[in-house]
Amino acid sequence: MLQVAKNIYQYRELISELAWKNIIVRYKQSYLGIVWAVLKPLMLMLIFTLVRSFVGIETGDIPYPVLTFAALIPWVFFQESTSEGVISVTSNAPLIKKIYFPREVFPLTAMATKLVELVISLAILAIMMAYYHLLPSIYALWIPAIIAYAMIVALTISFFGAALNVYYRDIAQALPVGLSLLMYGSPVMYPLALVHKKLIVEQAAGEWSNTLYTIYTLNPLAGIIDSFQRVLFKNLPPDFNALYPGAILIVAILPFSYLFFKRAENWFADVI
Repeated sequence: MLQVAKNIYQYRELISELAWKNIIVRYKQSYLGIVWAVLKPLMLMLIFTLVRSFVGIETGDIPYPVLTFAALIPWVFFQESTSEGVISVTSNAPLIKKIYFPREVFPLTAMATKLVELVISLAILAIMMAYYHLLPSIYALWIPAIIAYAMIVALTISFFGAALNVYYRDIAQALPVGLSLLMYGSPVMYPLALVHKKLIVEQAAGEWSNTLYTIYTLNPLAGIIDSFQRVLFKNLPPDFNALYPGAILIVAILPFSYLFFKRAENWFADVI
């Protein structure tokens, strides 16, 4: 992992240039330009708000639209960073065949591109919070750490997926389906507090309740989204009990994901 940090620093200018090129190409000749970056979470927020009007989801004193939009910010960042990261190697085949540099630059570049869009979404969230008269507390200083954790989770999947996608292009086709299913297994449409209430407080699944809650929190996005909402709206620090199961899983998987990527990159130019 120290090698990853070293490569980020050594090739930081290349990553910046490639990220800027991606942004220019993506929104070139587009009337709305980078506004498209926030349309997805805004539209999902509106859909979830409509669904909630029929289903009924408790959110306490926090308005549902702003709570959901806050959940969608880390989710969309993770989803799109992962999706772009997995196809980042195959989509840069000409560069791979011409010159050598550490191939992890490509997943990192995909993530850097999404960071720009993340900043825009955060600006929209700030406007919404002002509209609803919601003021962040000192705990909002946790936001960079939460985003950094989301980046690590996305990279863990991106390294493994990008290497595998070079050999099996079905990976890129299957990933959106898997991520869509994962969204419903994450507290995006509903708060984690609702899952905690049903499984831990009410023991809705009987003797399996505690086990099911632990399995649920093995999804790192559960702790990330909940923490994002807690530090912004509830004046509370992150719930580390919800964070640590997923964090342990990622710490265990990330080294193997990176080693798999580094071993596979020796044949990228031949296969791609």
